[in-house]
Amino acid sequence: MFGVAGLLSIAIAAQAVIASPIRSRTPYSVKETHFVPRGWRQSTDKPHGLINLNIGLKQGNFEELDRHLYEVSDPDHERYGQHLSMEHVHELIKPSTEALDMVHEWLKDNGVESFSYSAAKDWIAVSIPVETVERLLDTKYHVYEHEDGSRLMRTPEWSLPLHLHEHIDAIQPTTSFMRLSKDKTEFLHLQPWTPPGYTAPSNKTISKVCNIASVTPECFMNLYSTKGYVPKALKENKVGFCNYLGEIPIRPDTAQFLKKYRPEAVEAAYKFPQFSIDGGPVQDGPLNSTQASDGTSQEANLDVEAIIGISYPTDVYSYSTGGSPPFNPDINSPTNTNEPYLVWQNYVLSQSVIPQVISTSYGDDEQTVPQSYAERVCKQFAQLGVRGVSVLFASGDRGVGLNQTCFSNDGKNTSMFIPEFPTGCPYVTSVGATHQFEPEVVAFRPGSVRADGSYREIYNSGGGFSNYFPTPKYQQEVVSKYVAGLGGLYDGLYNKKGRAYPDIAAQGQDFAYVWNGTEGTISGTSASTPLMAGILSLVNDALLDSGKPPLGFLNPWLYSRGYKGFTDITIGSAVGCQVDGFPAKAGWDPVTGFGTPIFPELVGLSKGGKGGW
Repeated sequence: MFGVAGLLSIAIAAQAVIASPIRSRTPYSVKETHFVPRGWRQSTDKPHGLINLNIGLKQGNFEELDRHLYEVSDPDHERYGQHLSMEHVHELIKPSTEALDMVHEWLKDNGVESFSYSAAKDWIAVSIPVETVERLLDTKYHVYEHEDGSRLMRTPEWSLPLHLHEHIDAIQPTTSFMRLSKDKTEFLHLQPWTPPGYTAPSNKTISKVCNIASVTPECFMNLYSTKGYVPKALKENKVGFCNYLGEIPIRPDTAQFLKKYRPEAVEAAYKFPQFSIDGGPVQDGPLNSTQASDGTSQEANLDVEAIIGISYPTDVYSYSTGGSPPFNPDINSPTNTNEPYLVWQNYVLSQSVIPQVISTSYGDDEQTVPQSYAERVCKQFAQLGVRGVSVLFASGDRGVGLNQTCFSNDGKNTSMFIPEFPTGCPYVTSVGATHQFEPEVVAFRPGSVRADGSYREIYNSGGGFSNYFPTPKYQQEVVSKYVAGLGGLYDGLYNKKGRAYPDIAAQGQDFAYVWNGTEGTISGTSASTPLMAGILSLVNDALLDSGKPPLGFLNPWLYSRGYKGFTDITIGSAVGCQVDGFPAKAGWDPVTGFGTPIFPELVGLSKGGKGGW
C-alpha cells in the first residue's frame, strides 16, 4: 500500500452508477514478459500470502507536463523557474475517467473490493492474496532465490484483457527483479588506500585540511569553496535524503561526527525530522546489538553526516521507506512484494512541502527492471522536477559494470556494459565520484583478496549509457562529441544513442564518518551524492535569499551554462567488465560528467552572472 496520508480508500460496491457504459469484456493477452536475471533461480517453495500490487494507469497528459518541465528548467526560456504546484501536476497526470472506470470494473469482476489511490489517481494499490493476483493477471508467481540468499516473489510474464492494454502502463511487483540489497547501495567500507605516486597538494590550505586517507567537511568546504558562506534562507530552503532496507540515520553517531568536524552544528543531529513511509523505521537512540551486527545505518549515517557537514544550518529531511523485509514463505503477510522507489515517490508527490534537493544512493542494474516500469518510475521523477526539486542519484561503484557480469539478460548472453537504474533516468541528475585533490581524478581502488581468501572487486566511479532511455536533447551535443572521440572504442558494448551518465561528480573516496560510536572511513558514489546535494542546497539558499526560485530540474541549466561552474576531471576511467572503460576527457565524459563543483561560480551562474556569492 502507498501509506500516504489522505489516500482515498473506497469500496467498489459503493460506487455510484457509472455514467458511460463499460466496454464489453475482452480476452486476455500477454502484456509484458521479462527474463529472470542472471543469479536468480526458481525455488521449490510455494508462494502464498498477500501481494501489495501497484497498478500504473496511463497518465492523462504527461506530454504536457514534460513540456512544462523543460520550459521552467531552461534558463533561456521566459518561464524559467516558474515551477508548478502540486495541484497543477496532479491535474496534468490524472488518468481519464474511461481508464478508471474500466480498471474498476476489472477489479470488481475479480473480487477485489477495496483499494487505495495515489494522490493523482495514476496508481491504484491493492493488497490481495497471491492466488487473486494470479487470476487477475492470468499468470503464475514463483519464489525466486538469488545466489546471495535474498528472495523475491515474482513472475516472468503477466497478461491483461485486451481492452485494458492501452489504459495500464505497468503493474508491479510482477516482473521486476530490482533489489536494493546492501551490496548494491554503492558504499564500500574499506581501509584507506593511497594510490602509488600520489602527491600531496601544493596549495597550503588544501594540503593542511585535506588528508587523502580521511576526507572531512573542512576539506570539502575548502576544496569546493563553500568556506565562509552563511546560509540565510533557512525558513524556505531544505535538502532531503532517502533511506531503504531498514536504514536509519543514528542521531548519537551524527552528533559525535559533528562534534569533531563541525562542532557548531552538533544540535542539528537531534533536530532534523524523520519521515516514516510504509512502516519505514525511525529512531532517536543508538544502534541496538542486532542492528550493529547487521551493519545497519552505515549508508544512512554517511548521508546525514555528509549533508549536514557541508550545508549546516540548512534544514535536512530524512525519509525512511519500508516494504522490503526478507521474504519468509511461512508468514502470511505482505513480504518483499513492495517496490520502495514507487512507495516513496507516491508519498512525497502527495506532500505540499518538499525539499528542493533530494539525494538517493540506491540503485541496481537497469536490466533487472522491465522497461515499462522503469519508464513509469522515471516519469515520477519528472513530476518532482517540474515542482522545483533537484533529484540526485549515485552513478554506481563498478565503472561500466561489475566484472564477470557483463552480459545481456535477454537469453542471448550478449557481451555488454551494464548501465544502472534509476541513475540513467533523464529526469534525474547523476553523480559520479572523484579522489585526490590536485588534481582530482576519477575515484578508483583496485580489487583485493579478503582475509577469508575471497576476492573484493574494484571500486570505481560508475558511468555508462542507458539501454532504455534515449539521449535527451539537453546532452546530445556533448554526448555525440564524446562518442565520436572514442573512435569506435567499445562499439557494440554500449548504446551510443542512450541517456549518458553521470552528469557531475564530487569527492567519493575515504570519507570520514562515525558509525556505532566508532570513527572510520567509507567510500562510494553514495558519498559523493549527498555531498553534492548539500552543496547544491547552498546554491539554492543563495538563490532564495535573493528572491529567485531554486534550481529545480538541474540538467537543462547544467548542460547549457551551469557546466562552467565545475572543475573538469581528465584523469582516470570507468574501469569494469574486464576493460579500462570510458576514459575521462576534457569536457563532459561518462565517468565524472562535467566534473566537481566550484561553489561561487555556481552561485553566480545560477543568478545569471559570472560568479560570486
